[in-house]
Amino acid sequence: MRLTLERRDSTGMAGLLLSPLLAVALTLASSIVVFWALGQDPWRALNVYFLMPVSDFWGVQEVAVKATPLVLIAVGLALCFRSGNWNIGAEGQFLIGAICGGGIAVWTHGWGGPWVLPLMLVAGMVGGALYGLIPAILKTRLRVNEILVSLMLVYVADLLLDWLVRGPWRDPFGFNMPQTITFAPEATLPILFDGGRMNLGTVITLVVVAVATVVMARTLKGFEIKLVGEAPRAARFAGFDDKRLTLTVFAVSGALAGLAGVMEAAGTVRQLLPGFSPGYGFTAIIVAFLGRLNPVGCLIAGVFIAITFIGGENAQIILRLPRDMTLVFQGMLLFYILACDTLILYRPRLVPRRAPA
Repeated sequence: MRLTLERRDSTGMAGLLLSPLLAVALTLASSIVVFWALGQDPWRALNVYFLMPVSDFWGVQEVAVKATPLVLIAVGLALCFRSGNWNIGAEGQFLIGAICGGGIAVWTHGWGGPWVLPLMLVAGMVGGALYGLIPAILKTRLRVNEILVSLMLVYVADLLLDWLVRGPWRDPFGFNMPQTITFAPEATLPILFDGGRMNLGTVITLVVVAVATVVMARTLKGFEIKLVGEAPRAARFAGFDDKRLTLTVFAVSGALAGLAGVMEAAGTVRQLLPGFSPGYGFTAIIVAFLGRLNPVGCLIAGVFIAITFIGGENAQIILRLPRDMTLVFQGMLLFYILACDTLILYRPRLVPRRAPA
């Protein structure tokens, strides 16, 4: 006998909505086992990780700061994934957006005006979109695998940022540290509430989520994205150009990742330095799948993942747990999402092995 997976005839909407909730529940249950194995009180650890980050207004603001880039990138990735295109290099597009927008802040330092910040946001979006088009063009013209190309471009962007902040853009008064100058006030996003770091980028992200929701639910382009991803042959018969759509979704995904990058640089870090991203582009993949490739779902999932980021920082201080515990949670969550989705879409069956001829 051998175990095979047989696709189910139909999958109810309730099952699709239940899958991420079940994945979260299984992750929490596994976390209890991990905390117990580490000699920690599981209930105290869960409180530190998941409740303490939202126990006061300052913590809520920090969650919003972490969720903003995650949600913005995940919305763009959701568009790509729904159309059957796999953009795994959002981290690179995030960094390129930060470089393009941050470069304007460095260049105009000391003589800029109110026009600097809008120009930075536009430059970040354009830079991310052009960087995202590289794997799209190679896929549509030369049939190159977009997963490998987009992933390898992440390392190109990372090394480019490292070279810039250690070389031509290094702060001459930064005590030889690999970082740019601190951005001028006109090159930073305004803070929404005193005493916190939540900035205008959170509002922009909410607007993007609303627009993406309308596009996916109420427009022909949204229908095209879903049809090409679910039934490519039917889409071609309907007259939709899958190659043009590939270029479009990669450009939009890259633009949103680039916008997230420049907003992180101008709103939170307020300068460029190596490793200023804690892996938002890769974590956003988990957010997109946990959110069922839906913009509103990405918003909810992004807030949940952001809580684990802040909770992980709290656990380092209070519980003396390593920072990598957050990555363990995110890895378990991705595993359970994929496992639950597989069991919802497919039915395991035992079939007899064929006798050798």
